[in-house]
Amino acid sequence: MEPFPYAPAPESPAIVDIRPSYGLFVGGEFVDGRGTSFKTVNPATEEVLAEIAEASPADVDRAVQAARTAYDAVWSRMPGSERAKYLFRIARIIAERSRELAVLESIDNGKPIRESRDVDVPIAAAHFFYYAGWADKLEHSGFGSTPLGVAAQVIPWNFPLLMLAWKIAPALACGNTVVLKPAETTPLTALLFAEICQQADLPPGVVNILTGAGSTGQAMVTHPGIDKVAFTGSTEVGKAIARAVAGTDKRVTLELGGKAANIVFDDAPIDQAVEGIVDGIFFNQGHVCCAGSRLLVQESVYDDVLERLKRRMSTLRLGDPLDKNTDVGAINSSEQLLRIRALAEVGDAEGADRWSAPCDLPTSGFWFPPTLFTGVTQAHRIAREEIFGPVLSVLTFRTPAEAVEKANNTPYGLSAGVWSDKGSRILWMADRLKAGVVWSNTFNKFDPTSPFGGYKESGYGREGGRHGLEGYLR
Repeated sequence: MEPFPYAPAPESPAIVDIRPSYGLFVGGEFVDGRGTSFKTVNPATEEVLAEIAEASPADVDRAVQAARTAYDAVWSRMPGSERAKYLFRIARIIAERSRELAVLESIDNGKPIRESRDVDVPIAAAHFFYYAGWADKLEHSGFGSTPLGVAAQVIPWNFPLLMLAWKIAPALACGNTVVLKPAETTPLTALLFAEICQQADLPPGVVNILTGAGSTGQAMVTHPGIDKVAFTGSTEVGKAIARAVAGTDKRVTLELGGKAANIVFDDAPIDQAVEGIVDGIFFNQGHVCCAGSRLLVQESVYDDVLERLKRRMSTLRLGDPLDKNTDVGAINSSEQLLRIRALAEVGDAEGADRWSAPCDLPTSGFWFPPTLFTGVTQAHRIAREEIFGPVLSVLTFRTPAEAVEKANNTPYGLSAGVWSDKGSRILWMADRLKAGVVWSNTFNKFDPTSPFGGYKESGYGREGGRHGLEGYLR
C-alpha cells in the first residue's frame, strides 16, 4: 500500500457555461453561420460538448468585409496609445477569467489543468500585456509603423488560447484587424475570447472568429480581401498555403512542424536533464511543434540516463485532465490517436525496442501511455517523422560534432535543447544547430518578449518579441 494513498483533486467544470450551440463572431456579434455545423468533443470522455457552426465561403466574405470596414474606419486611424488601452483591457480580462479559461481549455483540448492554468492562460495574458506596450512605440521597432490591413489567422488544436494570443496581440498592436479560425476540435476558448472582446468593448469587426474545418481556412487564405496570412500547423498544410498565396502581395508567416533534438552530454546535471526530457516530450501529451521527440545521449552516460528516465516516467500520472495531480492528459482526437499508434507500430516493425510507463488507461476517451523507443537509428521513421504524441526516440552519440550532425539530420528546424555543464560547449553547439530556438539546460520555456520560429520545413517568420511585429507592418 502506498504510504500516502492517491487522493484526486479535480477542478470543478461548473465554472464554465458551455452553450448547446455556437454561431460565428462577426462584426462584434455572434451570428448564425450560413454553412453546416459540427460537434466538438471532450477527448477525455468522448462526450459531445457543443454544436459549432461551420463557416461557409459567404461567411468568410462577411467576416473579411467586417474586418476591412473596422480597419478603414476605426482601428488603423486610432492612435497607438488608444489601441494599447484595448489590449491592456483584454489582458486584464483574461487574467480575471483565468480559471474559467483554463477549465474550458482542458475540457475541450484534453490537456492537464495544471498546464492550462499555469502555462497557457498566464502566457496568453502576458502576450496582450506585452504587445499593448508596443502599440504606441512602433516607430522604434525597426520594422516601420504602417499596418498591413486585414490578417487571416489559422491556429492549431494543441495550444488553442495561447496560439490565439500569439496571433491576435501583435496584429492588433500594429493596427491590423483580424479574421481568426481556431481548429475544429478546439473552438471553445476562441469563442469565449470573442465574449472577452465584447466585454472589453473592442470596436466591432476588429476581431472576427470563424469556426470550421480546412475548407474554411482555405477560403480565408485565398480571399482577395486578405493582406496577411499567419498559420501555425502541419508542414503539409503550410506548403499548401505558401503555394496558394504565391504570386499575390499577401504577407505570410508560417510556424510548422518540428522534430527537436534534446542533447545530453556526459557532464550534464542528469536529474535536471531528465526533468527537461520529460517536460520536452510529455508536456501537453507531446502535442507540441517543438517537442523534444529525439533524445540524443552521449554514450558514456546512456545507461544512467535511461535508467533514471524510466524511473521518472513511471511516476507520471495519466488520467482526468481536470485533476490537478494529472501529468499526462488525453490525446486531442481519435484521428490523432490513430496517427500516433500507426507510427509507434512502424517503430516496432523497424526493430526499435518499445517501453511504456506502466499505467491504467481509462476505458473511454483517447489515451496513449508515455512511451520511449531505444535501439533507434537515423534511418528509422520514428526518428525522422513528427509523431506529435507522447513518444520519445532515443539515439546515442560520441562527440559534439556527431551530436550536431544527428541533430541537424532532419528537414525540420524549430528548436533544440543542449544539456551540459560547460557554457562554451553550449554556445559552440548553438552556433551550429539549425534551429530557431536553442534552449540551454532547459526546454519548452516561452516568454512574450522572446521571438519563436523555425528554419527549413519548420516555416519562416517569427512570433513573439519585437520580431513578432515585423510580420504585421509594412
